[in-house]
Amino acid sequence: MSEKRIYQVAVTGSTGQLGKELALITDEHPDFAFIFLSRQEFPLDDPERMKSWLDQNPVDIFIHTAAYTAVDKAESEKEKAFLINASACGMIASLLSKKNSRLIYISTDYVFDGTSSRPLTELAPTNPVNWYGSTKLEGERLVMENNRNSLVIRTSWVYSAFGNNFVKTMMRLMKGGPSVRVVNDQIGSPTYAGDLAGAIVHILESEHFVPGIFHYCNEGQASWFNFATEIKELSGIPCDVIAIPSSGFPTPAKRPAYSLMDNSKIKKVYGLSIPEWKTSLALCIQKINEGV
Repeated sequence: MSEKRIYQVAVTGSTGQLGKELALITDEHPDFAFIFLSRQEFPLDDPERMKSWLDQNPVDIFIHTAAYTAVDKAESEKEKAFLINASACGMIASLLSKKNSRLIYISTDYVFDGTSSRPLTELAPTNPVNWYGSTKLEGERLVMENNRNSLVIRTSWVYSAFGNNFVKTMMRLMKGGPSVRVVNDQIGSPTYAGDLAGAIVHILESEHFVPGIFHYCNEGQASWFNFATEIKELSGIPCDVIAIPSSGFPTPAKRPAYSLMDNSKIKKVYGLSIPEWKTSLALCIQKINEGV
């Protein structure tokens, strides 16, 4: 009787929200040996060191969660953002292709321009309104072009009990003052990184690996104002949440006004059940309050 095969899985972004959520559930999946890579071990701005690591560490699946994510800063650090979010991804895809390794690349709803009024499918036209979105879109293109065993997951408004994110920022601001002002004219869906991590592992365990572009966000829709209001309710913090237009909160990078994504494809192809955003937010806030 032959031994059961253990699949080698590398994950970039070990200190990020998604990386940490994936690390929490790896023990539940013994068919996969996970290697979590930090920025120091796998620097996305150093092609030689990336190539060296991939040459020395053959993997079956490479989950690329790390990215340059400072949306506003990207407007003034264009070369750095492009190097990390596009060039590095193309190189990783190409090197993995030579070894017939699969690549799962995490992308963003910011590849869209926000002019839609209905949930966006994977076939919706892309047209980023900021440099971060442009670099991630080029990353998608290079990944798909350089490795036919690639799966791109576009997600949105990611938060977690780990790291810095909108949920934790709002809770801190709400505790620190009588009111917070939050934009109410940007529509999307918050995504709990714990749910996305579970979906990725579900894909790993699927009988058939189907490459391509997929959308994943929690079900339902919200504005940032709706999101903040729900955080207030679930946290029980006595604070006024005041709705303002985006024009009242100017930022270096423009944001899409509407980037709600349609999850139909990933649910159908991979048989995923996706929780509603308020349900997952309640779970995350409970973890934050417990100090997880």
